[in-house]
Formats: sequence, structure tokens, C-alpha cells
Amino acid sequence: MSIMRLWHGKVALEKADAYEKFMIAKAAPDYSSVDGLQKLYFQRKNEEAIAHFLLVTIWDSLEAIKNFAGDNPEIAKYYPEDDNFLLEKEKHVSMYQVFYEK
Repeated sequence: MSIMRLWHGKVALEKADAYEKFMIAKAAPDYSSVDGLQKLYFQRKNEEAIAHFLLVTIWDSLEAIKNFAGDNPEIAKYYPEDDNFLLEKEKHVSMYQVFYEK
């Protein structure tokens, strides 16, 4: 059974394009380097002066997520560069078991 992991972050709109490029250049290869990653979706929604980023990943197993995020996979993983972009660092991600897929 697959596991979906969701992370949310907020960035000032004037930095959102740069953060998008950073995520593609740095985070995407990092996620993709881990065996067990099935799908990776980076999404963005602009809302007034803030851009919301939602990262959705689908993994083979909890072990695969731990290989990416560490022993506590519900704790968000951040990069040093995130300090230049994020308005706050949410401590936790959400994880869901995928029980049906078409």
C-alpha cells in the first residue's frame, strides 16, 4: 500500500518564482534520488501577497520515506536555503495511506 506525504509552505509572492526554481533545481533531484518514490507533485497557488506551495509525494513504503526524511517521517525536511524564502517552517507534514488508485 502506497503512502502519500504532503508538505505545505508559504512564501512572499515576490520570492515565489525564485523559490519555484530552487525547488526544481534542489528539492526535485533530492526527492528523486531516493528509492521508493513513485510520484512527485510540486504545486503553487498565489493568494494576494503569499504563494502557497504544496508538495505531494507518493512512496512505496514508510521505510522509503524514512530514507528521505529521517527516522521521524512526519517531521518536515528543510534545506538551508529555505530560510531565504519561507515565511515560517511548519514542523509537521501529513501522511495518508493510499487505499485506492485508478
